[in-house]
Amino acid sequence: MSLSFTSSVFQPEHLQLADTEEWILRGGRELFPLLPQAFAGIKQIGVIGWSAQGPAQAQNLRDSLAGSDIKVVVGLREGSPSMASAERVGFSRADGTLGEMDEVIRNSDLVLLLIADAALAMNHEHIFSLLKPGSTLGLSHGFLLGYLQSLGKDFPSNINVIAVCPKGMGASVRRLYEQGSGINASFAVHQDVTGKATDYALAWAVGLGSPVIFQTTLESEYKSDIFGERGILLGAVHGIVESIYRWLVAHGEDPEAAFDETVEAITGPISRTISHDGILAVYEGLDEDGKMAFRHAYSAAYPAARAVLEEIYDEVASGNEIKSVVMAGSRLERYPMATVEGAPMWKVGAAVRAKRDQLHTKVHPVTAGVYVATMMAQVDILKERGHPYSEIVNESIIESVDSLNPYMHFKGVSYMIDNCSTTARLGARKWGPRFDYALNQEVLPVLDSHPMTDEDLIEQFLNNPVHPVLAQCALLRPPIDISVVEVVR
Repeated sequence: MSLSFTSSVFQPEHLQLADTEEWILRGGRELFPLLPQAFAGIKQIGVIGWSAQGPAQAQNLRDSLAGSDIKVVVGLREGSPSMASAERVGFSRADGTLGEMDEVIRNSDLVLLLIADAALAMNHEHIFSLLKPGSTLGLSHGFLLGYLQSLGKDFPSNINVIAVCPKGMGASVRRLYEQGSGINASFAVHQDVTGKATDYALAWAVGLGSPVIFQTTLESEYKSDIFGERGILLGAVHGIVESIYRWLVAHGEDPEAAFDETVEAITGPISRTISHDGILAVYEGLDEDGKMAFRHAYSAAYPAARAVLEEIYDEVASGNEIKSVVMAGSRLERYPMATVEGAPMWKVGAAVRAKRDQLHTKVHPVTAGVYVATMMAQVDILKERGHPYSEIVNESIIESVDSLNPYMHFKGVSYMIDNCSTTARLGARKWGPRFDYALNQEVLPVLDSHPMTDEDLIEQFLNNPVHPVLAQCALLRPPIDISVVEVVR
């Protein structure tokens, strides 16, 4: 995918990633004075919804635009319990910065739709009818486009359609902004009827505090995002740690040691190593026996993980996965999602986290080999399906080790998964067990009986072009690590 963009306000920067040419914008607070110019024609920004991304985006934009004539207004359903939460952080009916959803949509020039994906799908026609001609619809996820495509429909032809997609949870978007940094984001311009859509999208991302803003398309974003969260970001990592934990315990490992060598290893030293030194450093940091065990695990796990991941991608691209999320909406009212940490290992995990200062987490080579093989399979599929390298690296590697794994490290897998969107939560519950099953049936028995190294596969891993690309993109990551704090839903 070859992408380029121009702006009348901001100066894009060329970025060569392996064999692809991309363009980025370096954000930062020094660009805040340019926001009124970039938002020319926008008098009111309506932030609709107060769930995963709404609180962070509304507050960041309000703070970034302080002193300008642009008003940030939160729109919620009448009687929504989130009204009180919005009021606690300074939005108010009295000053017109908090209102009923439909009214806010009607009166806004830029409408940021941050409600749940299923609600977007069910209410899109009503929402479209409220938008002013020539206004701009902003999304932080391409789910709605995928849903419309599955119905053979499109957005209204008289509005701009843009996206800004932060590479992390809403809590991280706000927390890093408060720390004076920010979290990177991608942007897309799907429809430009006024000639200002690119400037609006970039201004939105700058206003959120994003240090670096990468370009993508709305279709590419939703496919990589929904696919990724079912894979290494959430579903796969959940299945991996549960299966390897049980395998270690079955081989006589103490449960606390098994938890330490699976969950703690991935969310601790493996994630830190990938974040700061790259994927290859995980392998290179092992001793010779560890490297051999890693090669065996990688060789067995890559094809098994890739088979599941290719199925996930096909389900997303075909629209089936999107339809399943929409259909789940009514069921969830009767059968709410249960916890994903009911297995005994997660109770062990609470005890391990309580005594971390007494432990020295060891990277088990099988854990490392399986985890890295799954991550690499995801990378390879996205590259083959035409996704830009910046999107691949940010959404399948950096977001995993810098944004999501720290939440599992802090308080467990349920805390990581269940502070994400309903779409992500459903996907993790659906596909996590598939990875668990594949490992138990296809991978771990091989390691027990006749472990072998696929030398061609290992050679492809060692020389994969994603490694230097990750090194480049890692230099663009936020300068402050995410500080995980208690999230109040």
